[in-house]
Amino acid sequence: MKKRTFIKLSSAMLAGPMLSPLVSWATSDKLKNWAGNLEYSTDRLFPAKSIAQVQELVKKHPNLKVLGTRHCFNSIADSTHNLLSLAPMEQVVSLDAKARTVTVDAAMRYGQLAPYLYSKGFALHNLASLPHISVAGACATATHGSGVKNGNLATAVTSMEFITAGGDVRTLSRGKDGENFRAAVVHLGGLGVMTKVTLAIEPTFRMRQDVYENLPLAQLSNHFEAIVGSGYSVSLFTDWQKKLISEVWLKQRIEDGKAPDAQARRVPANFYGATLAKKNLHPIAELSAENCTEQMGVPGPWYERMPHFRMGFTPSSGKELQSEYFVPRRNGVEAILAIERLRDSISPHLMISELRTIDGDNLWMSPCYKQPSLAIHFTWKPDWPSVRKVLPQIEQALAPFGARPHWGKLFTMAPATLQSRYEKWPDFLKVLREYDPKGKFRNAFLDKNIYGV
Repeated sequence: MKKRTFIKLSSAMLAGPMLSPLVSWATSDKLKNWAGNLEYSTDRLFPAKSIAQVQELVKKHPNLKVLGTRHCFNSIADSTHNLLSLAPMEQVVSLDAKARTVTVDAAMRYGQLAPYLYSKGFALHNLASLPHISVAGACATATHGSGVKNGNLATAVTSMEFITAGGDVRTLSRGKDGENFRAAVVHLGGLGVMTKVTLAIEPTFRMRQDVYENLPLAQLSNHFEAIVGSGYSVSLFTDWQKKLISEVWLKQRIEDGKAPDAQARRVPANFYGATLAKKNLHPIAELSAENCTEQMGVPGPWYERMPHFRMGFTPSSGKELQSEYFVPRRNGVEAILAIERLRDSISPHLMISELRTIDGDNLWMSPCYKQPSLAIHFTWKPDWPSVRKVLPQIEQALAPFGARPHWGKLFTMAPATLQSRYEKWPDFLKVLREYDPKGKFRNAFLDKNIYGV
């Protein structure tokens, strides 16, 4: 459903009884995630456009889950009871230039926030491949971006406001709440209803993006750190065939005071055996690059280069499945080679894989907790029965490295194994039970993977 259609429907419902469910989303078609692989378990979707409405809904319903932009591929946001939409709450609340922070409604999308920040002379430190995801949802699942010195999107959070299971408004901040804050940022939807998020910002900057083709896989064995550290953000794309990285997307900041044209001319034609692309490319080489961000070294605002896809392009359906696993960066080459050995099992079901690095952090349930990481991402063909068979092979190959799956993507890892990968899992469980003693925000995903039910 297009955004303007949703807003129109929301407005119509909000003009009526305050707490009427938004059943318009479930007329002839069941409510699904953006990729279409998941059908939500209820059509009871309630919109809220104010803190007071959120509080009333939370107090009224014994079980409730917040549904954001629906970019998760698994059931982490699903409910068999009631769903809450904060889509009408998507405004910038305040910008503090002195403190270098911006506070936004939780449903604000990065594609809305980034141009606003740019117009005010500020930037975020990182963005995901798609700018269409909500700030709250991305932070709750530790969704990332790329860069050896760049933490995931959740690391920008300095403060968060949420509604507890009892309907109270609570605020946790990095400066005042220490471990409670670090426990709560990546909360997986189990802590409460996020209503406002404050993010750290920095002075704006420009970027350029260059793409290289056909990097020999063998180069990673000898030059892995140099390759992944060669830009502000680096992505390596491969189909695991022919022992090649098919594309290297190299994103670099343009230094102030230097002519952008002069910087563009200094890009070498050869990059560890890969050759500079002569036109804009899509990560899947056979597809049109029309919706991809500008390449060829053309300078532009940070938010028009850091994602892989343009802000103005809104995907209506993913027509794909996604999985992703995080391993310690020190084991990056070994992990890549372990997956490459599975190429004949993986390739028939794969669209493309992406390799990215993310800096470590101190957020309890972040896949990058206490470890600079390599993310090995799989974009699959929309064939879950086949993908479900190959995922255990991948998880077994990555087991020696303690791989952690992306919370919002598809995995088959046993709950006990998953929990063992997080040293703060027992403490996180105590925090969830403290804020949500009766399980108002629990669902089947959390029961299985976090609560161990």
